[in-house]
Amino acid sequence: MRSKSVAVLSVRSSELTAVVAERGVNNTFIIKSKYSRSYDGFAEGEFLDASGFVIAVTEVVKNIVESTGGIKSFYVGVPGEFLKLVNVEKAISFSSSKKIAAADCQTLISTAAPPDNEKWRLIRRSCLYYTLSDKRKIINPEGAISDGLQGKFCFFQCANSFIGCLMDAFKRFGGIGTVNLIPENFAEAMYLLKPERRDDCAVLFDFGFISSTFSVVCGNGLLYSESFSVGIGHVAMFLMTELEIPFEVAQIFLKKINLNAKENLSGTEECVFEGKRYAYSRAVLRDKIREGLDGVCETVEECRRNFVERNLDGKPLLVTGEGVNVVRGTAEHISGRLVTVVETAVPEIPYYDKPEYGALFGLLSIAIDDKNNQ
Repeated sequence: MRSKSVAVLSVRSSELTAVVAERGVNNTFIIKSKYSRSYDGFAEGEFLDASGFVIAVTEVVKNIVESTGGIKSFYVGVPGEFLKLVNVEKAISFSSSKKIAAADCQTLISTAAPPDNEKWRLIRRSCLYYTLSDKRKIINPEGAISDGLQGKFCFFQCANSFIGCLMDAFKRFGGIGTVNLIPENFAEAMYLLKPERRDDCAVLFDFGFISSTFSVVCGNGLLYSESFSVGIGHVAMFLMTELEIPFEVAQIFLKKINLNAKENLSGTEECVFEGKRYAYSRAVLRDKIREGLDGVCETVEECRRNFVERNLDGKPLLVTGEGVNVVRGTAEHISGRLVTVVETAVPEIPYYDKPEYGALFGLLSIAIDDKNNQ
């Protein structure tokens, strides 16, 4: 593998994707190798089939190693359900005004870090912002003059249960000596949201298949993040239960409906699965899908209420993830249901400018920056 390339594993709630890539011109990426595989996923902070997850990881990593070769380290995205976000404010004072040095920032964040324990391991730290003695908030205080320094930090801890399953797979590859863990919610936020959008705070909703994550982003970190086991797969499950049809048929119907369509609601949609024909009116399918999406919206609204540190009124909801484009009109329905502006956040990369690629390219961006800073 070329020295500029990184190997990344994206762990989503229904699919694993391994990629070897390097950064191209204008912040694009050059994909050298890519391999994806579906698996049972996870819910409530646990894999639905832990041994199946290990097998799936082994397969995707094996394919990438064989196609690329020479991979000595991997960067792995940790889903929100296996993360704990800890926010800490810490301050230090100096005997007199001085020029802030990098060592002062490092001292501050090191003293604020939560310790590891039997359930959680610290995998990443970041500062949302620093505050100088004159109350100015800045992202990088190095070189500023102040007689004190305060920081608002976020620490990401990963569940040891996730690490254990992951390492069961990677220990089968003797040539891979290092596995680096990256919080997926952090990577997505830093990549998809421009710095100026994060200056105050922004709201990002990753709408997944089984699991979704709601985050409040500020500066270079997260003020709040909550993951919950509800996704577009649950909308399909709701449709399956309501109409008493196979899950696969429900998934097909999700892709056939446009929630914004005003015409032809008296018509029908149909499909054939395993030799059997299924047909339902568009109006019935649309109403059932909207009802299923309303359950997702209620959970998002609950997350907004749970965040009390700042007022989110008027803040647009930025949505990403594989659940956004399955049903046409999903973003508009969420907007109407929550009475808020909804914008879709996607990578600004040709062909990959779709919400389902937000997490993957967020991980690639962080991984490349980490490697360059080593």
